Amino acid sequence: KTMTLDNKKQKVNDQMGNPVEIGAVAIWRVVNPTKAVINVENYKEYLSIQCDSIIRNTARKYPYDVTDGGDEKTLRGSSQEIADIMCAELQEKVKNAGIQIQEVRITHLAYAPEIASAMLQRQQAALIDARQKIVEGAVGMVEMALEKLSENEIVELDEERKAAMVSNLLVVLCGNKDAQPIVNSGSLY
Repeated sequence: KTMTLDNKKQKVNDQMGNPVEIGAVAIWRVVNPTKAVINVENYKEYLSIQCDSIIRNTARKYPYDVTDGGDEKTLRGSSQEIADIMCAELQEKVKNAGIQIQEVRITHLAYAPEIASAMLQRQQAALIDARQKIVEGAVGMVEMALEKLSENEIVELDEERKAAMVSNLLVVLCGNKDAQPIVNSGSLY
């Protein structure tokens, strides 16, 4: 029959040396009862120890999160890939015990409490940097739009209409949600 091993969360250092808490669940079953009884003393305990070892070793190989905009595998961003790697490694470790690993899923992943607030501040700083780049790009696009409209003599805008256009473009370009079209049926004046 198929069984579940809930390997409770444990504290381990990631690739960058940051303490993280990680937990996983393994879905497994005995496919060779003879091996399970003869090759290991207690196959359930054996599986638990191997699962614990795999989780720790895997967590040490990867950073918790992306650093410096890299596209490497991370515990947080590539959790399904990491779980698949853990599944394959765990299967290799327990095949001599007649156990088949069907799936491994990460159930808990977080920075350890002692550094969680510092890491949150770092993530917020990265978010601010990203927003600053978005605003810089949006301002450049607005400048280009105003220059093109003026250069091609498409429309002549007074200062108030330029301000309204700049405001609208910045809202659209910097907003977190899709733009909602508004049909103007009258004049600004």
